[in-house]
Amino acid sequence: MRDDLNMSVSSIVEKNGQKQIYVVFEDDTRSAEGRLPDGKILSNNGFSDEEVAALELYLSANSAQIHEMAKKINIMDAFLK
Repeated sequence: MRDDLNMSVSSIVEKNGQKQIYVVFEDDTRSAEGRLPDGKILSNNGFSDEEVAALELYLSANSAQIHEMAKKINIMDAFLK
């Protein structure tokens, strides 16, 4: 994978009674969206199968840190900026 990959993390959302976090990985030409707690990539545009597997491994290995990031996101603050 390239070194200039950006990651965006959603706030914690509840869907069907389960708390979930959505994570987007992107660079200039590719993007992929994953979800925690299952650690799976839901959509992929341009990443190879090997890269998707690496992104899923990253999600699983860093789920606690990503969860902490998501807990700090206040959606109302984002709207007011």
